[in-house]
Amino acid sequence: MSKIVLTAASRVGNIRSNNEDMILAFDRFVRSDIYQTVLAPDNLDRFIVAVADGMGGHNAGEVASEMVMQNLKFYVNDLPKGLSSGELEEAINDWLQSIHQTVNGRGRVNKAQAEMGTTLVGLLYYGQRYFWLNCGDSRLYRQREGWLEQLTTDHSLVNENEEKKHSNVITNCIGAGASETFIDMTEITDDFKAGDTYVLCSDGLNDMVPDIIISRMLQDGATANDLCEEAIAAGGFDNVSVCVLRVEE
Repeated sequence: MSKIVLTAASRVGNIRSNNEDMILAFDRFVRSDIYQTVLAPDNLDRFIVAVADGMGGHNAGEVASEMVMQNLKFYVNDLPKGLSSGELEEAINDWLQSIHQTVNGRGRVNKAQAEMGTTLVGLLYYGQRYFWLNCGDSRLYRQREGWLEQLTTDHSLVNENEEKKHSNVITNCIGAGASETFIDMTEITDDFKAGDTYVLCSDGLNDMVPDIIISRMLQDGATANDLCEEAIAAGGFDNVSVCVLRVEE
């Protein structure tokens, strides 16, 4: 691969007064802003692009998402070189357990931040390998040859009950006073192809915009901010954060 064109946008919806989402776009934190860059994987040892959807009342959710993103950026940058895929997955799980306790601990110390938490969905490049990771109900999609597919599985009550609609009742996240957490992590190196487009998003996008519209917009060259605008125009009941990564030769 020669390059990945990355656009990122995080916007306050029509109902909320503050934005609890946060994006980590390689080396940039994005909240209530837009950003664009080009990544050259052949010249990089590692990078991560991730979306966090914070929860827990006024201001607390944005604290949780920011804590997690800042900690994740530091952790990924500090990983030793040469880890096998299994060792990398173990390291990411160790990080998850640590940050989960850290977020819960902050909530116990500050009553205003009690039970704050966040989801996390990300695309990680490390040692010429690609992985996706997910904790919660934010999503990763892949558009290939006009077909949009959700790669992640929502950790939500509706999904566990095998219903087809989305639910804001999640069953797994970072923090939120939960005693346990887990992360799904899958290597996709052998299935990462030029011409593909990856979309990471908070549920502020997929709750407002049907997959068929997302797919159509991607085919027309939509950026992350275009998708955010579509969600806001459709009602914008939640904050919306989106990353679009177009893999080009």
